[in-house]
Amino acid sequence: MAGLSGAARTRSGSPGSSAALPALDGAFLRSPLGGLMGAQAVLGLLVWALIADTTYHLHAAYGWVMFVSIFFWIVTVLFFVTYLLQLQLRFYLIPWPLVLMIFNAVATVLYITAFVTCAAAVQPTSWRQWDYNRRAAASFFAGLTMIAYGASTFFSFRAWKGFSSNAATSQVTDHM
Repeated sequence: MAGLSGAARTRSGSPGSSAALPALDGAFLRSPLGGLMGAQAVLGLLVWALIADTTYHLHAAYGWVMFVSIFFWIVTVLFFVTYLLQLQLRFYLIPWPLVLMIFNAVATVLYITAFVTCAAAVQPTSWRQWDYNRRAAASFFAGLTMIAYGASTFFSFRAWKGFSSNAATSQVTDHM
């Protein structure tokens, strides 16, 4: 997976110097995980913006949906920036593929609960029609966000296990 490899990168300059600005990782943006993280950020933003524009404070169920959507939106944006700027290479002791897989799995499970909660709390007999429309749209986008996190869990699991290449065939042998 692009953006998740732990390969060493060479730098020019003295060992004590550091680059002023980290380089953007274009390969990460084109990778499945990069695209899914971008989609999660957009969809998660839609979920909490749609719920925030209703009278969610009158219904306790929407407090949970707001918590899940805002929390995972913030953490997803932080991970996205970390991988986009290749900051994970500076913290090489952290097992980033494993951390990302656990994060995506937890986000998937909690977004399942948020989706079910949001969908179950939508009432078509709401006294404010625009609240119904926004809550129904938030339920739809919460479902899409849940699917995006599930797909990210799959891809991050593959990156963690190293399914992108076969260890037996990727080694060069020089037998005569």
